[in-house]
Formats: sequence, C-alpha cells, structure tokens
Amino acid sequence: MSEFTMTSNQPYLLKAFYDWIVDNELTPHLVVDATMDNVRVPLQFVNDGQIVLNVSPSACINFNMTPDGVTFQARFSGQPHYIDVPCSAVLAIYARENGAGTVFTPEPASEESHDIEQELVDDEIKTGPEPSKGPVGLSSVATSADEPPKKNPGKKKPVFTVVK
Repeated sequence: MSEFTMTSNQPYLLKAFYDWIVDNELTPHLVVDATMDNVRVPLQFVNDGQIVLNVSPSACINFNMTPDGVTFQARFSGQPHYIDVPCSAVLAIYARENGAGTVFTPEPASEESHDIEQELVDDEIKTGPEPSKGPVGLSSVATSADEPPKKNPGKKKPVFTVVK
C-alpha cells in the first residue's frame, strides 16, 4: 500500500476556530511559542517562552491568516509592532470571555531535527547548560490590545491555562 503525505491541518483548524470565535462576537487570543524560528513578536512581552496575542479585528491592523502563518500590526504599551507568527508556533487559540477554543498538538519532528536535538542534548551533557542569552528579567505577558503586563513569577515551564 502506498503512503500519502499530507500537509498539517493546524492552519485550517486555526482559521476555523478564529472565524468561529469572531462570529460569536468574542475576543480571539493566540498562545504563541515565541522561541520557534521565524516568530516575530516584541520580546519584552514574552514570558516563559510564550506570548498571548489578542487577534480580534479591533486590536489588529492588516490582519492576514494564511496556511503559512498569521501577520498583523498591533500596539503593545502604545508602541506599534509588526507581528509574524508561523502556524506551527501557535500553541492554542481561545476566546478571552469564556475560554472556548483548542490547544494544538505539536507536529512530530522530522528525523533530521531529532538528530540535531539529540546532538544539542549530548553537547549540553558534556559541557553543561549555556547561560541564558535572552533578555533578562522578562516576567510579564501582554496582549496586543495594550493591556498592562501581568506578573507571573515562579513559573518554570510554559503552561497554557484557561481562567474562566
């Protein structure tokens, strides 16, 4: 039997959930893995490697969602930023008002990326962990609707939690 390779269904599900949330007059938010390649977000609002983005039509300018990703312009603390997020970096989409939405399962890594990850793990075991190269003191998450940063000290691993 021949094996068929299909593209990821995540971009299609992301678009469907976005439309469903907006059609119900709720506020869509994306949880994004800001550590992935090609993610362009304001790093000062990243917390534990994640950022929550308000992607409602009233919060975004030039919003565009394609199978490749989500792009738009938004203000963070009054400053304009261009946002570019590949679909594979979106961890979840939910409605702010009631938490309705979905969490996406990361796509399985290819053998090549697994080999690279294993080399990095092996290297870290030999040399020890590298010191943090990212910005120091980032402990807040903000949305693109100019909401004030929320303090969340003490979290060690990125976790998506819907608060109702």
